[in-house]
Amino acid sequence: MTLIQSVTGPVETSKLGLTLIHEHMRVRSESVFLQFPHLYDEEKEFVKAVQQVNNVKKLGVNTICDPTVMELGRDIRFIERVSRETGVQIIAATGIYSYHYIPPHFQNRDIDYMAELFVRDIEVGIQNTSIKAGFLKCATDAQGVTPDVEKVIRAVARAHKKTGVPIMTHSHPGTGTGINQLDILIEEGVDPSRILIGHTGDTDNMEYILQVIEYGCFIGMDRYGLTGECATENRNTTVIELAKKGYADRMFLSQDHCCTIDWYPEEAPGLMYPKWTMSFVLEEIIPELRNNGVTEEQIKLMMVDNARHWFEGSNQTKSSANVEIGGVEFGNSK
Repeated sequence: MTLIQSVTGPVETSKLGLTLIHEHMRVRSESVFLQFPHLYDEEKEFVKAVQQVNNVKKLGVNTICDPTVMELGRDIRFIERVSRETGVQIIAATGIYSYHYIPPHFQNRDIDYMAELFVRDIEVGIQNTSIKAGFLKCATDAQGVTPDVEKVIRAVARAHKKTGVPIMTHSHPGTGTGINQLDILIEEGVDPSRILIGHTGDTDNMEYILQVIEYGCFIGMDRYGLTGECATENRNTTVIELAKKGYADRMFLSQDHCCTIDWYPEEAPGLMYPKWTMSFVLEEIIPELRNNGVTEEQIKLMMVDNARHWFEGSNQTKSSANVEIGGVEFGNSK
């Protein structure tokens, strides 16, 4: 058993329960909010976040991992407020989300300087609070591994080595950046079992996905509802095939849902992606996977046990509590 930090205090990994591994309480453009705060309605954003979290709580979700870090408008007090209002455990992250460059403040300092700031978030607290980060986050998109992006990845690796908390990435399968991330992280000495290559499900290229899995990491099939990169049907086909190949113990299902996001006009996300909610996986995807031969044990691995294994650094641990997922209750996975 391992203790990890939620925004409301330490949590035993055995108490994680049904977990959504990649959801955002809110995403903001930090510079826009700082300069033009009149554009934002804090209470409206709070109500939307609480609504989404309560919806999945009713479906059995006990824990949410929120990888909102620097450049995504992380506000740890907002996340804490949502957690206390809903009673759902939320685990926050530290790191930097950038596809290409970082501020001059970090460009003109070394990797270890950045890593120590991440360590501080994990060991002391985020944004001058006592709320501690429970995992690390970095990103690489179509721009590839730029010098600034590589600096973040290496800093994340070094912070992991000092603290032991796991690493989640944003990757771009279309350009193979998950492989690039793994190569750098492993070069820095990170055990692949502590790495989750996010957004791997944005492709149905099985050759690429299997290449990522062969490193021994976890993969995020974590953008259900977003159909720009990959259709829902294709995402399902990939998960079903991987489960049949025995890789349910490597996959996470989630939505990367943003309760609010200021990247687009307010109404745009719902019009572009009408199924993009925090409850889509539980309400529609899991029943579809069941109908296509994915077993209850495999679903429990993807939605319950894998989170514990990622945080603990072992894929051998078995959770003891019975869990209900989509109206079906069952116990230990095999």
